[in-house]
Amino acid sequence: MHAEPEITPDLIAAHGLKPDEYDRILQIIGRAPTFTELGIFSAMWNEHCSYKSSKKWLRTLHTTGPQVICGPGENAGVVDIGDGQAVIFKMESHNHPSYIEPHQGAATGLGGILRDVFTMGARPIAAMNALSFGEPGHPKTAHLVKGVVEGIGSYGNCFGVPNVGGEVRFHRAYNGNCLVNAFAAGLADTDAIFYSAASGVNMPVVYLGARTGRDGVGGATMASAEFDDTIGEKRPTVQVGDPFTEKRLLEACLELMASGAVISIQDMGAAGLTCSAVEMGDKGGLGIRLNLDRVPQRETGMTAYEMMLSESQERMLMVLRPEKEDEARAIFDKWDLDFAVIGETIPEDRFVILHGNQVKADLPLSQLSSQAPEYDRPWVETPPAAPLGAVPAITPIAALRALIGSPSHAHKGWVWEQYDHMVMGDTVRAPGLGAGVVRVHGSGKALAFTSDVTPRYVRANPHEGGKQAVAEAWRNLVATGARPLAATDNLNFGNPEKPEIMGQLVGAIRGIGEACRALDFPIVSGNVSLYNETDGQPILPTPTIGGVGLLATLDDMIAGLPQAGDLAVVLGVTRGHLGQSALLAEAWGIEAGDAPPVDLAAERAHGEFVLAHRGHLRAATDLSDGGLALAAFELAEAAGIGVDLEPADIATLFGEDQARYLLAVAPGALHGLTSAAATAGVALTVVGRFGGDRVALGGDSAPLSELSALYRTAFAAAVG
Repeated sequence: MHAEPEITPDLIAAHGLKPDEYDRILQIIGRAPTFTELGIFSAMWNEHCSYKSSKKWLRTLHTTGPQVICGPGENAGVVDIGDGQAVIFKMESHNHPSYIEPHQGAATGLGGILRDVFTMGARPIAAMNALSFGEPGHPKTAHLVKGVVEGIGSYGNCFGVPNVGGEVRFHRAYNGNCLVNAFAAGLADTDAIFYSAASGVNMPVVYLGARTGRDGVGGATMASAEFDDTIGEKRPTVQVGDPFTEKRLLEACLELMASGAVISIQDMGAAGLTCSAVEMGDKGGLGIRLNLDRVPQRETGMTAYEMMLSESQERMLMVLRPEKEDEARAIFDKWDLDFAVIGETIPEDRFVILHGNQVKADLPLSQLSSQAPEYDRPWVETPPAAPLGAVPAITPIAALRALIGSPSHAHKGWVWEQYDHMVMGDTVRAPGLGAGVVRVHGSGKALAFTSDVTPRYVRANPHEGGKQAVAEAWRNLVATGARPLAATDNLNFGNPEKPEIMGQLVGAIRGIGEACRALDFPIVSGNVSLYNETDGQPILPTPTIGGVGLLATLDDMIAGLPQAGDLAVVLGVTRGHLGQSALLAEAWGIEAGDAPPVDLAAERAHGEFVLAHRGHLRAATDLSDGGLALAAFELAEAAGIGVDLEPADIATLFGEDQARYLLAVAPGALHGLTSAAATAGVALTVVGRFGGDRVALGGDSAPLSELSALYRTAFAAAVG
């Protein structure tokens, strides 16, 4: 057997544990830990697994509603969609691994989120990705973009799940730390949902799926630390994915669940065998004993420490009904996957690890999870932004060119055309223009999916920026005709030990909670990713919101594109807010002023108006980045026709006032819509007309073909 290293202050620090946290470990177990025990505590108490800096604030979020079957705390959130069916979804980050090894980091991020969904009994039906990269000219950016997109595409395409939406942005704050946020959703019957809490004493604990190797050892701890110039040494902590094994694991798990053999099941994600076993035992109020000699291994000479902390992919842990063992084993043999009884549940509150006839760990299991440190970290409120000064002069078409020629706002076909968005045959609305829509197979229903955040807003004003991320997700769903159901969040921030960063997190969570309450749009799952910094430089605060909406029938979908002669109509009030706008950032590199205020009552009223009167609308899109001008161009360009907008001033055209939609309305439908708006007390303004072959903004115009060529080539030109 391997000699265990001496527990030294340097070794403790290398495991991401502070001296006072190590002292707490000594108090809990009454002795010095073994090397394996140190690794187990490190895995369970790091930021990525314990949420020790954010738990206090996450508890304040709005997480309930009549539609919510299961909120935060499980592998994914579960929401009722009627007819005995539920949608199960979550968003999670794989930021640090994707910066170190972009292809495998992004691929395994998608693989992990898919397992979170199917471990609950759901067949995945949709994926999305929210990606943030550094400046296009930065030496690493093109390499990261190429690797991340290839990783997502290769894993998702091989597994067979449609990628129906997401977002891609570029900003210098991500130069040293890209963000890869992966979303997945699946469908299950409400009476066949599986949870992770173990139950029953002396029940077999079963290892399922691929074999364990050394890839990903310490990955969760690495994901809970800042980067520095030793980043290259962290490459072994990135997992390696195999989508074909994951596809077999999906089919085997769903077959196993249908057999009635499963008591509880948990995927092995962050911290691998350690986290999955501890969470199952802790939720069920049981202890667990594991014999690592029985763990299927693909490498020789693995230590207990390596097996407990490996993050090898495509693995699950299950508590099994003992009388069903032979039937369960036969299912996994059929799918050519490993199946091994590696332990059992025990009545004592212990987590006992045996290897080579030696006890490598013997710890109080409940202390590992529910007694992990929880911090009320000092925080300072982000100071109010200085008022926006005078904006440089620019013509409207030059302003539009600045936006559509920037990779953050150019057409993203280069990205999503590498993903299979039609696999399974149920995609109704592909990526490229607002939320994606997927049919609920075998029914008349459909689900809409979107992910949204504007990090510039959150940095300037975390509270309003958090509200805006929720409001924009809500609007994107409404613009498809879907009733917003629930959301998941992925809270990406810098080092929470810095009070100003912690203040961003607190402010954003408060804003998110306020918006979710006002819009009846509960957060049912999510992920917190902190320490996104390199050499002390933090990312922009990026609390991504993944939203899910329901179309009771596809007849309710606002599916069209503008036609020649249609009127361009703005729902909502335009004041011309240019602070922190996309135009300032892209045209001049100015990031100044306050974020736009979010009136949640107006958001609610305007969303309800769109849903109530969707029959009058040919097309709809929300107004966000780039304001009216960019939204009108995108709608017109997708339809292959021009647009002529009447407003001439830059603030009206490019301002980013919230709670607004751009509607394409046939002339004959305008009277009915205007009457309904007067009754509802909402503002409706005709601002132009679709048609022709030019884009005209207040009299300044350019050929649609010329602008379209710029829009469709700028992304590839920027990332090479």
